[in-house]
This record gives sequence, structure tokens and C-alpha cells, in this order.
Amino acid sequence: MLVIGSCKNKTTENTNTINQKEKKVIEKPTASQPFFELSLAQWSLHREIQSGKLDPIDFAQKAKELGFTGIEYVSHLYTSLYKDAKDPKVALQQLLENLKSKSEEHNVQNLLIMVDGEGDLAVLDEKERNQTVENHKKWVDAAQFLGCHSIRVNLFGTNNPEEWVKVATDGLTKLSEYAATKSINVIVENHGYLSSDAALLAQVMKNVNKPNCGTLPDFGNFCLEREGGERWGAKCVKEYPKYKGIEEMMPYAKGVSAKSYDFDAEGNETTIDYKKMLEIVKASGYQGYIGVEYEGERLGEIEGIIATRDLLINLSKQLN
Repeated sequence: MLVIGSCKNKTTENTNTINQKEKKVIEKPTASQPFFELSLAQWSLHREIQSGKLDPIDFAQKAKELGFTGIEYVSHLYTSLYKDAKDPKVALQQLLENLKSKSEEHNVQNLLIMVDGEGDLAVLDEKERNQTVENHKKWVDAAQFLGCHSIRVNLFGTNNPEEWVKVATDGLTKLSEYAATKSINVIVENHGYLSSDAALLAQVMKNVNKPNCGTLPDFGNFCLEREGGERWGAKCVKEYPKYKGIEEMMPYAKGVSAKSYDFDAEGNETTIDYKKMLEIVKASGYQGYIGVEYEGERLGEIEGIIATRDLLINLSKQLN
């Protein structure tokens, strides 16, 4: 059977950096190295990109400037650059060539593509589910071209637990079979509703039982239900226990997402015990990349990214 690793081999060059606010100079840390490398999730910059302040083509450059060695793309932040083109397939390939060139120029590793807007893999209707699988195949191909190890997919669809496990297993199995032919992993993030029920998600992983199908544990996305049944934006009214959830997802993890929202005066995340999260991640034996995904509103995106990055680096010194 084809076995696909959770990340590319680590480089020997240390580009994890700490920002000194007074001097505004980025310097390399002198302490022992973390058990992980740091990547930047593009969603951390979505407001800068959507406002036009940052060109998404320059994502690799911005990540390198901030001290990251790996990057995680978000598919729909590039939609406008290819979907309405005369030949979307050609336009997408040109986009991928540009992104690959930029990543090579700035010496950052392309790790994964977070895929949204291509349909729901856990819908009850088999025809719709199969079409969703087909829609995702171009992103499997894109990940292979860029040198990524995975695509992140969503398991939205039915909210009936018994039916969800069945159809989620079917959708993931079909997509993973195709992805295996391209040496790409298909990974699922706890991204709301039943996908954030880690015990159910673990059951789906067991059912699929493929070496290239796994999880992307996210420190913060454990909302099972929002007001009015909304998928996003509304207040969360039911949440899965986050630390228990990370423990249940880590055996299948091929990446880790360090979600953050806000920080106190000492630099600690105010809603998540980051030390406890890192202890869980380390105890699982995971040694791949941890992706910074700042999603707060009080701090600016760059400031929030730096705060998350520095918290991870500082806590890693306590765990080594």
C-alpha cells in the first residue's frame, strides 16, 4: 500500500524567528529548536488579501518575511484569478506556476491547500456527493504540482450523526482513492457541526482506513451548532470539548492548525491553553509542521500572526 508522510523532510536552515517590537528586527532564536516547524495558514491574511492590500500571489514572500518555513494555501482566495477566465483550466495552471515559482524564490515549503467552495462531501444525495469528489480532483492535482502533501476538505452535508458517518466515509474514500494515485493526502479539519465531533470524525477515519486519509486538528474549531443553524458567523451554542477533541484527532493527524483569537499582556492566548494543546500534540509523537492561523479582530492580522508565532516558539522551549 502507498504510505504518504505527514510533511516534507525538514530543512536544516532555521528560519523560525522572533520579532522584537522595540527594534522591529527579526532575529533567529538561540534556544533549542521546537519539536515542530512553523507554517503560515493563508487565512490569517484573508482580510489583507480581500481588501487588496496584499496580493495573494505574494503569500510566500510575506510568510518568509515573518519567519515561516512552510505555507498553507486557501483555495477560494484565488478564485477571482482563474474562475472567470476564458479558459479557467489554463488560468488555474498559470496561477499554480506563479505560486510554485514564488515559493521556490523565497525558499518556503508548500504544504497543503485548504479547499472550500467545491461542494459538500457528506451530503446524502450520492450524485451530488460524487460531483463534489470530481470537483476536488483538480485541487489534488494542484497540490501534487505545488509539492504539497495534502488537501484539506470539509465534511459538511447532513447533520444526522448516523447518516453523516456513512456518507462522509463514502465521500472521503472515493476522493482518497484518487488522491493516492497522485501521492496526496486528503485531510479533514474540525470545521464546524459534525466535523467538529472528534469522536465521530475518528470513526470515519477508522472506516476509511487509508494511509493517505487523515485529520488536520484545529485548536479552535469545535463548534457543533450555531444560532439559527448558521454555518458561520452566528454565536456558537454547542461546543465539543476542545482538548479531548485534539487528543482524539491526533492519531490521524497529518498537520496541526494553531488557531488563535486574542492575547493577554503576557502574550498568552485568552481562549485556548496553548501549553496544554502543545503537550497533547507532542505526546502523540507528532513532529510535522504546526500552522499559525490567527482569526482574531482586536489585533491586526500581522500583529496577531506574530503573537501566535512567538507564543508557539516560547512554549516550545518549556517542552523541550
